[in-house]
Amino acid sequence: MAVIDMHAHVTPERYKKAIRERGEWHGLDHVPGELGLGGFDKAVDERLSEMDILGVDMQLVTPTVGFYQYGNEVEVTRRIAKECNDEIREMIDAHPSRFAGLATLPMQDPASAVAEMERIMGDLGFRGVIVSDHVAGRTYDEPEFLPFFAAAEELGALVFFHQGGDTVVNHRIRRYKLGNAVGNLTERTLVYATLVFGGILDRFPDLRPYLAHGGGYTAFGIARMDKVAGALEGESGSGLIPPFGQADGFAQALPPSDYLGRFIYDCCTYSGSALRYLIDTVGIDRVVLGTDYPAPMLLHDAVNWVNGLTELTEAEKTAILSTNPGRVLGP
Repeated sequence: MAVIDMHAHVTPERYKKAIRERGEWHGLDHVPGELGLGGFDKAVDERLSEMDILGVDMQLVTPTVGFYQYGNEVEVTRRIAKECNDEIREMIDAHPSRFAGLATLPMQDPASAVAEMERIMGDLGFRGVIVSDHVAGRTYDEPEFLPFFAAAEELGALVFFHQGGDTVVNHRIRRYKLGNAVGNLTERTLVYATLVFGGILDRFPDLRPYLAHGGGYTAFGIARMDKVAGALEGESGSGLIPPFGQADGFAQALPPSDYLGRFIYDCCTYSGSALRYLIDTVGIDRVVLGTDYPAPMLLHDAVNWVNGLTELTEAEKTAILSTNPGRVLGP
């Protein structure tokens, strides 16, 4: 069975060429493409060679997250998204058995985001989209994003939630890379909570949300979400009775933990015991291989790492590496 990495990024070659030749691309400098960090400078042929060495048959590729550009002018972000997505389609065309694609979108304008999602799911044959954990500070329970989720559900698009650089921790402290180490996981937990508490998953029952980096702290913090929603056994009686009252806007129909099985989670936890806890909490069928290649925080030698974990059964390893990714991507 094919080993499929469901969490990989690419910095477009057209961007690299523009930076080399004139120092800018649609007004962007070298920073959004993370040039000089991890392996973002590597070309496709080098990527393919490393995939072979690492035992990865296919990557689900997204544009590097610096290209979200939700704070830019909408038209500029539209052009950036289109060119990034077109280049991933070119990668797929050149190597159809090695790459599949998730697209970036101009999420600051939901109508434009829907239009580009329709294009990439139709004309380009992508499997879904990648979005940040928030849109310039706006969370996904806001009514303005309902058309986006309606379109994603109708199109069958996988919606991959992955942080940009502006995590909540950065507003408190910028030392020690805590914005990454702690902030990324915090952001993912906020995505889970807002989609659930905001009633988004009830409104769109066929939505396909996918959380990077093991879903952040979601698995560990889900009992507290149940507690605040008034859903813990023996406390809620026949319904949900929030301990602080009903005035906090809860819109979900079920206990928060009941939605764990609605999400996909990658295995990028860096810890066998943490991955074991994730599996025990969300179910083995919800967990896929995700490496964060070629970022500095990639899961090193991930296939061998998964295969070497004493915490997992052989069937679970196969599920993470091949069976689950294959099912999520579809034919």
